[in-house]
Amino acid sequence: MSTTATTHSATGRRKTAVARVWMTEGTGQITINGRLFEDYLPTVELQNSVLAPFQAAALVNKFDLNVVVKGGGTPAQAVAIRHAVSRALNLHDPETRKLIKPLGFLTRDPRMKERKKSGQPGARARFQFSKR
Repeated sequence: MSTTATTHSATGRRKTAVARVWMTEGTGQITINGRLFEDYLPTVELQNSVLAPFQAAALVNKFDLNVVVKGGGTPAQAVAIRHAVSRALNLHDPETRKLIKPLGFLTRDPRMKERKKSGQPGARARFQFSKR
């Protein structure tokens, strides 16, 4: 099976969400976990988050995306997809880096949930102190 269009794959992360993206030149069709883009991401804000790298690089509707995303909630998954799309665009054309990097799309958001400590009810919470 020979394909003339090259496929670029990239991984993006946010919190516990991990998105893997396969990007091929096409008409702008986006499939996330086998579902349509609009069905998987119900709000316009989440959809715009995924499309932001394409808009920044002026490459809207130039690529087809096949996305597999796991973990996290829907907003974290959308940002993980944005991260992966930005990395894939950077692989396709390193010149797009100048447009995407200042917007922070290539930076992995390092904020994670803090772990619960032993002997406490939560990460920072303490059991109520009783003097008597």
